[in-house]
Amino acid sequence: MTNVAVVGSQWGDEGKGKIVDWLSERADVVVRFQGGHNAGHTLVIGGKVYKLSLLPSGIVRPGKLSIIGNGVVLDPWALFDEIARLTGQGVEISPQNLRIAENAPLILPLHRELDQIREKAAGRAAIGTTGRGIGPAYEDKVGRRAIRVSDLADGPTLDDRIERLLAHHNALRRGLGEAVIDPTQLKSDLEEIADRILPFADAVWSTLDAHRRAGDRILFEGAQGTMLDVDHGTYPYVTSSNTVAAAASVGTGMGPGAVGFILGITKAYTTRVGSGPFPTEQDNAVGNRLGERGHEFGTVTGRKRRCGWFDAVLVRQAVVQQGIDGIALTKLDVLDGFDEIKVCVGYEIDGGRVERLPAAAAVQGRVTPIYETLPGWSESTAGARSFSDLPATAIKYVMRLQELIGCPVSLVSTSPERDDTILLHDPFED
Repeated sequence: MTNVAVVGSQWGDEGKGKIVDWLSERADVVVRFQGGHNAGHTLVIGGKVYKLSLLPSGIVRPGKLSIIGNGVVLDPWALFDEIARLTGQGVEISPQNLRIAENAPLILPLHRELDQIREKAAGRAAIGTTGRGIGPAYEDKVGRRAIRVSDLADGPTLDDRIERLLAHHNALRRGLGEAVIDPTQLKSDLEEIADRILPFADAVWSTLDAHRRAGDRILFEGAQGTMLDVDHGTYPYVTSSNTVAAAASVGTGMGPGAVGFILGITKAYTTRVGSGPFPTEQDNAVGNRLGERGHEFGTVTGRKRRCGWFDAVLVRQAVVQQGIDGIALTKLDVLDGFDEIKVCVGYEIDGGRVERLPAAAAVQGRVTPIYETLPGWSESTAGARSFSDLPATAIKYVMRLQELIGCPVSLVSTSPERDDTILLHDPFED
């Protein structure tokens, strides 16, 4: 047995929710290790749809421990809104099945406001954030002025944290022509939420270590995807955290050796939300067809996703940067009915061929994809649960992708339903 980390290999929205849910049934602990409520997972269980933003996917399964790690920036008001929504769907949530890292930094209303002010002021240069305060909260974390969960338990400490935080933010707000934040009101707001969040607070690194020593299976749940990683993605059109699998260790307090098998979730085509380069984007009838068939709208924002052909160059790069051991290929059924399917196998930049996406944004904008055309299939793959159920050309497509990205396919998903999954290699039995 091994632990498993689930990460996105593209720009996020690869269908991690279903795969994490499929794996969480067999895990004992599910831990979210980075990001905030700017990401989301949609789970479909027994016909019931659950939409999660902050809570780990294990929360909907009785008997599982869910953990929010220190790598997550936590909006406590958004968290309790989400808890209330899921409780209304019959999900039981308490400190017995949900623990939150005591050293997780908080997203405050001032972070949301700053995020939105900046995006509006940037105009056409806007990054396309969700406006939920994720970036500003991470800035305060690395600037050593964040308020963390544990700070809520001590009044004098909280006073000091507020003073340091507002020394930065109020100066910034004055420069932007915005009203300053009243420290008394901010403390009152935090004291009000403290009694609700502190019962969930925990030294999660210690809790996870105890479960690891007991032989329990731990599932590390990532958000977004490789190309949104703040270091390795299409900077500056990225998120504010490290989305690669290495962050599973940093974002939970466990050593790298505890992470185990790394499963990269990969859509059978490509999508992204927000601004930034997208070499295989199809801003045409093909892109519209992919978007309509794949229901490509963001779980959190409802924003329409940009759609395009599979980019093997990007995924091959992600396999290396993430240390991916196996791929879970999702949404294969969306490609049903295409006469031919294109796959990007390389890039041309200024007349020369390259096999990776350059780091420089200006160069990324000059990338032209080099395509290989594969035959499509007219038969339906929706609901297939074994490789033999797939059309021969669909099997050839999967095998060709595996060749191009240099990584084996462990799972194939053929619909949003959790049981419509073809298992080729069990990540937990690596």
